[in-house]
Formats: sequence, structure tokens, C-alpha cells
Amino acid sequence: MAKDNFSFEKRRKEMEKKAKKEEKKKRKLLAETAPAEEQSTAAAEGT
Repeated sequence: MAKDNFSFEKRRKEMEKKAKKEEKKKRKLLAETAPAEEQSTAAAEGT
């Protein structure tokens, strides 16, 4: 019977975790910049 390649599975899981973390970081950065842009445009329209 063939052995499973656990090192490959571990590497794949680590890569998935890293990709998910990067995606979350991008979404958080977008969420932080979007409200700032909305406030600046609202201030410009108000004056």
C-alpha cells in the first residue's frame, strides 16, 4: 500500500492559509481606505 505524502499536504495547507491571510489583509486595507475616501468626497461637496 502506498504511503500518503504528508509533507505535500502540510505545504498545501500552509499555502492556503497564507493566501487566506493575504486576502483578509487586502479586504481590511480596502475597508479602511474606502470610508476615508467617502468622508473626503462628502467634505468637498459640503464646502
